[in-house]
Amino acid sequence: MPLSRIQSLGLAAVLEDCSVQLDILGLRLAVQTDREQGPAAAQEKARLTKLRRECQYVSQQVFKLHSELEEKQSISSLLQVVEEEEQKKKAEDMRREAEAERKQRLQTLDRQKDELRQKTETLEDIHRQTRSVNFQLMEQSDRMAGKKKLEEASIALQLKEVQRTNSQTEKQLEEQHKELQQQLQQWRQRTAQMQQDKEQQLNSVCCKRTVNLDRLTEMRRKFKEMELVVMEDKEKQKKLRQQQAEARAATKLQAWWRGCMVRRGLGSFKKADDKKGKKKKKKTTKGGKKNKK
Repeated sequence: MPLSRIQSLGLAAVLEDCSVQLDILGLRLAVQTDREQGPAAAQEKARLTKLRRECQYVSQQVFKLHSELEEKQSISSLLQVVEEEEQKKKAEDMRREAEAERKQRLQTLDRQKDELRQKTETLEDIHRQTRSVNFQLMEQSDRMAGKKKLEEASIALQLKEVQRTNSQTEKQLEEQHKELQQQLQQWRQRTAQMQQDKEQQLNSVCCKRTVNLDRLTEMRRKFKEMELVVMEDKEKQKKLRQQQAEARAATKLQAWWRGCMVRRGLGSFKKADDKKGKKKKKKTTKGGKKNKK
């Protein structure tokens, strides 16, 4: 972005003042950082150090822009810095979105883990209940050992039924547990694969963006070169037209001056007229003398 000499000098003076102010601010931050002491001041020291680094970065950019204004009278470095900051901001936004998506997936996995843990606890409770029932049945069988065989047979049948039911329940719960473990493993694999795919997509998008930015920079450079060529051609055409106009004006002026010299008998044209006049006078004088005789 070319600027006039006056504009570039004004901006350079303002940037020089800004650079001095930034240096003063950096020195103040350094002094204040050294003054901070104690474990409670660690956070304040980190903040002041960060501010100091940012001041140094801004001062470097201001110095570059000042040098560019003095040498090239343009602010292309400022535009480049703004564009780089926009790219960093977009990359940070994309990273934050990916991080949020990853956190959401982790929350989903944690919720699924909680559900699996609850089911596992339920299974353990059932196992404990089964053991307690078995223990109670064994105590009852011991206490009723002296009862009738029919009651013993009935109790034995009930015990077998309960054990069969418990074994079936245990098998079902174990199968459910295995299925849940398999689903959890599959979800983990899918999550890892999806995260890898997203990272590859992000890398490809960043590469494409970099290539497009390089192409845009190259096109801008070519456009500036073509614009310089056009401006130089316009200057040459303007100078050529001016020279032609000056030549025509000089030709007209010479013709006008020659006409004035001829009409007024000046310069070389005057000598020719005087010679003719003298010849005529000599002839008249000769003729007069003859007539006198």
